[in-house]
Amino acid sequence: MIKVILYGCNGKMGQVMSNQLMMENDFEIVAGIDRDTVKHENNYPVYNSPYDYKEEVDIIIDFSHTSYLEEMLEFAVNKRIPLVIATTGLTKEHMEGIQEASKNIPILYSSNMSLGVNVLRKVLRQISPVIDESFDIEIIEKHHNKKLDAPSGTAYLLANTINESLSNKKEYVYGREGKDARRKNNEIGIHAIRGGTIAGEHSVIFAGLDEVIEIKHTALSKNIFAMGAIRSAKFIIESQPGFYTIDDIF
Repeated sequence: MIKVILYGCNGKMGQVMSNQLMMENDFEIVAGIDRDTVKHENNYPVYNSPYDYKEEVDIIIDFSHTSYLEEMLEFAVNKRIPLVIATTGLTKEHMEGIQEASKNIPILYSSNMSLGVNVLRKVLRQISPVIDESFDIEIIEKHHNKKLDAPSGTAYLLANTINESLSNKKEYVYGREGKDARRKNNEIGIHAIRGGTIAGEHSVIFAGLDEVIEIKHTALSKNIFAMGAIRSAKFIIESQPGFYTIDDIF
């Protein structure tokens, strides 16, 4: 049985992750970590700090907030616990901290755990260099009205995937306004929409002369992210110290 500490257990995605793990025969949530320890009734103890949990743990799965990251990395390194990090909104400094911690423990990070999004990334790597000179590139992402960060981590993930395949020559433009907002050739436009209960929708638009290619991924529920995190946990628990992404699974 794989013993899990679940960070952000009382958040929306944390509850989805919690329910999914309970249906898995080879996982057991031994503790949750959350600022609000009594928001939901869970069948495992919930603490403010991981140091309040004194028993055995095999892996940490994180769907929390960037404010947890420093303490979580410190705890995981001290206890030599593998990490799956799915929190979005991380800064360059956060990523540097993750990279440093991964010298001591295996860490898998992805801002989107779905299989479909990562297949989409493979497609983007193939087609972007082929049509770059003839097509403008725009990304539109849609999420529910409670999401904190914008643009989404997945929008950045897709934009970075495209840009890396083009030798990082593109600049990101976030929305457009004003009377002189004419598009430049070296742009990737990124636009965020927030409303209702949209689980997540990302469209990549390649707009050329008299033709448009649009590739879209729609998340119909948050369960797909939980399943991806479980798959990631099974992979990372058998891995050596280092920094991993979902690409390493595939």
